[in-house]
Amino acid sequence: MGKRFLQHPGVRKAAVWLLRRYLALALRSTRWRLIGAEHAAPFLGAGAPVIAAFWHEVLPLMPALRWRSAGRLKVLISRHRDGQIIAEVVRGLGIEVVHGSTARGGAAGLRRLLALLEAGEQVVITPDGPRGPRRRAAPGVAQLAALSGTEILPCAAMTGWRIVIPSWDRMVLPLPFGRGVIVCGATIRVPRDGAEAALPGIEAALTAAVEAARRCCGA
Repeated sequence: MGKRFLQHPGVRKAAVWLLRRYLALALRSTRWRLIGAEHAAPFLGAGAPVIAAFWHEVLPLMPALRWRSAGRLKVLISRHRDGQIIAEVVRGLGIEVVHGSTARGGAAGLRRLLALLEAGEQVVITPDGPRGPRRRAAPGVAQLAALSGTEILPCAAMTGWRIVIPSWDRMVLPLPFGRGVIVCGATIRVPRDGAEAALPGIEAALTAAVEAARRCCGA
């Protein structure tokens, strides 16, 4: 019933506006600490091309990464109904949206991201989105890194005050006026012919980043 309710254009527009305003308040009122600055410096500081990857569960927290970046982060979001709502929310938080998918036959999405990386842009992927399985990476992230020669920056964010939504990914919503951390792990370079073999290591790095962020916030 809730999903049908959100299909009404007026209700959806109001929900997006409220969520965007809420996230802006929660994220901007949080005192952030960056862990792994040495891994992120070439990208956040200098604006070099990168594939920033994190699990779907921390997507509402990751605009905090954009505010530390000298480049322009462009996030790949599917055209699925839930993805459309997420896209409308993050557009208002300083992140540009690219529609498409790197999973389930998403060749068009992969081509768009390759073109952006070749143009010197920074892209963001949630390899288990939009519908899971949770913390299982679709092959697109490794294929993109292999084809472009661009490094993957595994990252995550977490706040001490938060709500965990009982969704498939256990998505985290921050509460205002708390403390938070952004964790960036060592970058991963995928050989041209090594995309499939790289997937387990990518999954492990993304999980390590989110678990490190949780530990820093007392979870």
